Amino acid sequence: MTSPGAPAADEQPQDVERAQQLLLSERRSIDNIDAALVHLLAERFSHTQRVGLLKAAHGLPPADPAREQEQIAHLRALADEAGLDPTFAEAFLRFIVTEVIRHHERIRDQGSDPH
Repeated sequence: MTSPGAPAADEQPQDVERAQQLLLSERRSIDNIDAALVHLLAERFSHTQRVGLLKAAHGLPPADPAREQEQIAHLRALADEAGLDPTFAEAFLRFIVTEVIRHHERIRDQGSDPH
């Protein structure tokens, strides 16, 4: 059995070096995608913050179950088309929506000043 990180007996040093280069390249791509996700989430929360202010100003409830179900159905379909596990996509969206509702409740409870 080969120890983790050690080349297999039949691997040439240049094969291992090439694999390490490819791994580094893939990890750079993953890091870039993670950064983009953070920026997209920040932008999304900026919009949901404004939604929370509108809801609080007009006495609307923080949660909208019908809208949430529409979002979930839409996201599951998009995930399926993209080759992403729809169950994972739904869990991810539910996590985000739960946080958004928490923010909306805080805005409501504090009046129109979210800080």
